[in-house]
Amino acid sequence: MRWLKGSYMQDQAMLEGFDAPSAPTDRLFLALLPDLSAVKRVATLTQQLRDEHGLKAKPISPERLHVTLHHVGDYLGIPTSTMSALRDAVGSWSSPSFVLTFDRVSSFSGKPGKLPLVLLGGEGVAEVTAFQSQLDQILARAGVSKTSKSSYTPHLTLLYGDRRVDERPIEPITWPVQDFVLVHSLIGQGQYTILGRWPLVVDRLKG
Repeated sequence: MRWLKGSYMQDQAMLEGFDAPSAPTDRLFLALLPDLSAVKRVATLTQQLRDEHGLKAKPISPERLHVTLHHVGDYLGIPTSTMSALRDAVGSWSSPSFVLTFDRVSSFSGKPGKLPLVLLGGEGVAEVTAFQSQLDQILARAGVSKTSKSSYTPHLTLLYGDRRVDERPIEPITWPVQDFVLVHSLIGQGQYTILGRWPLVVDRLKG
């Protein structure tokens, strides 16, 4: 695992005479990031879908495109105890790299006017589903997160649309997954910072 230079983490401190904010300000989640080729293809597809369906919503910016693996939690500040437990939980875990393929697009349910338009997959997401299940179990055993998914649907959100798009096939969008990352999000501000990166084991003999 590699913590990225410049990352800053601390427990939420209470200043005498001041009340803590009433809602969490910081979100931590583990995710996969598309490579540059996939990002370009996603941008082209998203624009096509906006034109075809008359969608007014702006596309998710390239630096925020991701596939969520695990929502670690929402906090007031970034607790060092959680960061330490997360590092210990996955630092010695070894998992092989794999290829991720999305081959269809559809809208998820959501708030009126903000329906997530997402990429989905069939057999092409089987390996990430298995990977996520192992990761979820590791974090649960370590007590890193209180959240746990009984089911998991790998997806990549393109935009939040004002109308529903029925499921349809697309030309597959594929990339080799060689690592996963820890993302820090400032809730409601659309700002993502990568705090850590864990490489997967690449089999050099394949291909």
